[in-house]
Amino acid sequence: MLEVNYVSAAQASLRDQVATVYNHVGTVKNGERVEVLEHEKRFARVRTESGIEGWIELRYLVDQQTYDALQKLTQENLNDPVQSPGVLRNETNLHITPGRETEHLYLLSAGAKVSVLKRATAEKQSASPAPTGKPAARKASSGELPNGPPLEDWWLVRDAQNRVGWVLARMVDLDVPLDIAQYAEGQRFVAFFVLDQVEDTGKEGTGKKVPQYLCALTEPHDGLPYDYDQIRVFTWSVKKHRYETAYREHGLKGLLPVTVTSENFDKEGLLPVFILRVKDDNGSVSTRKYKLNTPIVRRVLGPGEQKEATSAIAKHRNR
Repeated sequence: MLEVNYVSAAQASLRDQVATVYNHVGTVKNGERVEVLEHEKRFARVRTESGIEGWIELRYLVDQQTYDALQKLTQENLNDPVQSPGVLRNETNLHITPGRETEHLYLLSAGAKVSVLKRATAEKQSASPAPTGKPAARKASSGELPNGPPLEDWWLVRDAQNRVGWVLARMVDLDVPLDIAQYAEGQRFVAFFVLDQVEDTGKEGTGKKVPQYLCALTEPHDGLPYDYDQIRVFTWSVKKHRYETAYREHGLKGLLPVTVTSENFDKEGLLPVFILRVKDDNGSVSTRKYKLNTPIVRRVLGPGEQKEATSAIAKHRNR
């Protein structure tokens, strides 16, 4: 059975022989499948699906295991909710796991649009890498150990072709609308969502639909032990024709993904709802539900939470 590899370079040449002087016999492109016929030092002789045979440098190839791992990652995250759209600053590889030296196959072009799904951290590449040569990926929930190595953030993204992989976070510009990006106040946007739309007739009397947003933000530092530490809800003032902060909550140890949906609340009717995943000081993760009845945001307590809240009120009254 022939060995199968895939081209990891944007484009690579096939040559007729492994020598200083050679003839160009063909070209292969990123992601292309090739059969490996033989090896010689830093080269492999391959056959393309169109039948062209030639020699290619091994550094431009990855094995079937890497390809399968990326396919598995894609299938596992194909339906994950989008946390934010983004645009790549530079050419960027899709990695199987977070880390600059981890395996990768697909190369995304500068300016490519991606959907951000999750966050993780990995140790920054140092001059003296670990014996494996691969930085250890670390989930966002574990954080940076005291006096540990410096960490950098990575995004799990899905591209326009529905391929999923990890990219260095600093290579992605989140496509936050300018109308709300101006309210960052030195914080970093992690995710944002349209909760609903309201109609603004405007000064001219021409109605237009304006989105209202939920935003998750954090300090502008890599390696934090959570994905975001505050949320803000921006509602649209139909009188002043501008965004206003309807709700803000600080001190969260929030984890992605954030879920946005809608729910019927009897007399209030159908309202936008968002659900946060929050970690406590012991590392336990719980969910919090909120509803927006413009311009008011309120916490929606579950049965267990309502019991706790009632007990706390009774305890306070008995003092």
